[in-house]
Amino acid sequence: MAMKAVCVLKGTGEVTGTVFFEQEGADGPVKLIGEISGLAPGEHGFHVHAYGDNTNGCMSAGPHFNPHNQTHGGPTDAVRHVGDLGNVTAGADNVAKINIQDKMLTLTGPDSIIGRTMVIHEKADDLGKGGNEESLKTGNAGGRQACGVIGIAQ
Repeated sequence: MAMKAVCVLKGTGEVTGTVFFEQEGADGPVKLIGEISGLAPGEHGFHVHAYGDNTNGCMSAGPHFNPHNQTHGGPTDAVRHVGDLGNVTAGADNVAKINIQDKMLTLTGPDSIIGRTMVIHEKADDLGKGGNEESLKTGNAGGRQACGVIGIAQ
């Protein structure tokens, strides 16, 4: 049976979006489908952050979700935060279409991303290759443009 989740992103200005998550079985990859509008054209860091707390906007979501205490990386790297999903790319229409499959995310068990916050950032994520300390934490992805708590979907 498939587990399903959804995240409605809201943020500063016009940035909004919806991301749907689906996982077949406890060990299957998680599929993310959706779109985010109101973004500047180009790449934007896309991450799951540790807390499902949006009381202080996107800032209270904490750091990237990192239950295994790794350094920041890209979605295909062996060493990365669980929440590191790399970048999504907005076109000239200011819309980023999301179609990602990730083997490290899960919707079940102790490392489930349900109840945590999805964040879209203002800048591109350098995937931990920026050569400075911030790169190994955040990918130098800049400010948090929009966020939302990942919830169980029907």
